Amino acid sequence: MTSKEYIIEQLSSFLEHHKIEGVSVILQKTKDEKFGDYATNLAMQLARHLKKKPVDIAQDIKEAFVLNPSYVSKLEIAGPGFLNFFASTDNLFSQLSDLLTQEKEFGRSVSQKGKRAQIEFVSANPTGPLTIGHGRGAVLGDTVARLLEAIGYEVTREYYFNNAGRQMRVLGESVRLRYLQELGEDISFPDDHYQGEYIRDIARDLIKEFGDSLKDQPESTIFKDRAEASIFAEIKQTIKRLGFSFDVFYNERSLYDQGKIDEVVRELNKKGFIACRDHATWFLTSKLGFDQDRVFVKSTGEPTYRLPDTAYHVEKVKRGFDLIIDVFGADHIATYPDVLAAVKALGYKTEHIKVLIHQFVTLTENGEKVKMSTRKANFITLDELMDDVGVDVTRYFFLMRHMNAHLNFDLALARTQSDENPVFYIQYAHARICSILELATERGYTIEQVARLERLTAPEEQQLIKHLISFPQTVEASALNYEPHRVVTYLFELASLFHKFYTVCRVLSEDKELSVARLHLIKAVKIVIANGLDLLGISAPEHM
Repeated sequence: MTSKEYIIEQLSSFLEHHKIEGVSVILQKTKDEKFGDYATNLAMQLARHLKKKPVDIAQDIKEAFVLNPSYVSKLEIAGPGFLNFFASTDNLFSQLSDLLTQEKEFGRSVSQKGKRAQIEFVSANPTGPLTIGHGRGAVLGDTVARLLEAIGYEVTREYYFNNAGRQMRVLGESVRLRYLQELGEDISFPDDHYQGEYIRDIARDLIKEFGDSLKDQPESTIFKDRAEASIFAEIKQTIKRLGFSFDVFYNERSLYDQGKIDEVVRELNKKGFIACRDHATWFLTSKLGFDQDRVFVKSTGEPTYRLPDTAYHVEKVKRGFDLIIDVFGADHIATYPDVLAAVKALGYKTEHIKVLIHQFVTLTENGEKVKMSTRKANFITLDELMDDVGVDVTRYFFLMRHMNAHLNFDLALARTQSDENPVFYIQYAHARICSILELATERGYTIEQVARLERLTAPEEQQLIKHLISFPQTVEASALNYEPHRVVTYLFELASLFHKFYTVCRVLSEDKELSVARLHLIKAVKIVIANGLDLLGISAPEHM
């Protein structure tokens, strides 16, 4: 048990003793060590429940708190009723020892073992290569999956796509027209067709294989099929390069073929949620408290996004996942509430469906915004970005801000191979530790099985240990809140604490006992950096 867990257990016992429900124990790390290691405003939360002043409640909590020196050395009341807890240094060394024993397993848990999660992300239709706009969702989805796996979930990564409809017809026609142009025919190319060079590449490949024998073929045959196959192969290769793969590719067309679309409309109609107006089919969301009804099928007979996505989510629920996560861009923010409302109206539970909305990415180069348009083809593909700055930097930059924050991807900073670049700063700490451990071996220092960790009393050493042992809680919180940026922030702070320690404390000295203890400490830092970077899908180089 950690000091934090012990404190939460004691405070929870106080709540149970006073039969207080609906109040959660919120324990936060203090920003200033003179106020201890952890603090809580629980006394202020309980003022209205216990009808007493917060400072008096804080005194009651202090008197009831069992001060176990193995976990907490001191408890103080501050200000109007804050409680400050000082963690035991004995417990710090014990937890550091556990860290060194667990190595690669440190930070992982089985708290959610036996549960199944499905994460749908990327889900770009096969009309062009993945762009940096898709990249943020791709890295976010995979990292959330990694975090959930780290706390015991069995995770299914899923890609949902549509290879039918108008945009695919336009894709096929775009390839056909480029094919004819490559054969020398004087044909104009519409502005609303796909303009990218990848369309010409597909057309040239067709010429190599079939010559001019396809001149009379319509766009809906080999041109569309070949474009889809070529683009999907490229998408899968890009995903593989990012460091993961999908377990399931789910085709929207199957929902039509299996009658799932008609079934949704039929069942909603039975429940009184469907109406036909102006030759269109409407989902009566106004009956569910929404401001207006939504079109499910246009007057042209073409379904809107909401209808097939409702059918898809019903199928997800039927598959029995404990947790379903959708990773969407900000352009979906107005549509997903309607989809969830439809699923719920059909009688299915939706509480376990979580929608993660990430904001858009702006790419800047030389201070100028790089404009992107898939059809006009003045976009940066995800592969081009990885070619430019590398996979590690690409993943890190997509994760370093909260998903709700707009991301300005600074190419100049991303290209910088120095400690100004935050991912290099973290990786350099890992590489430096590897070099120190190698040097220690050359000089005859041995990292013994048992080290006198209690020798690590310097403030810089204590700060480093406290941060190290908080890693499991950081991983758990990041996973349960679907917030990978917490791990990013944690690792940057860890690297900063290590560099501060390295500047102040000499690792290899004449004091062999202290040196061995410090070697154990930096080995622990190495373990946690490697484990944390692995959760982010980023490498931990031993040399830089």
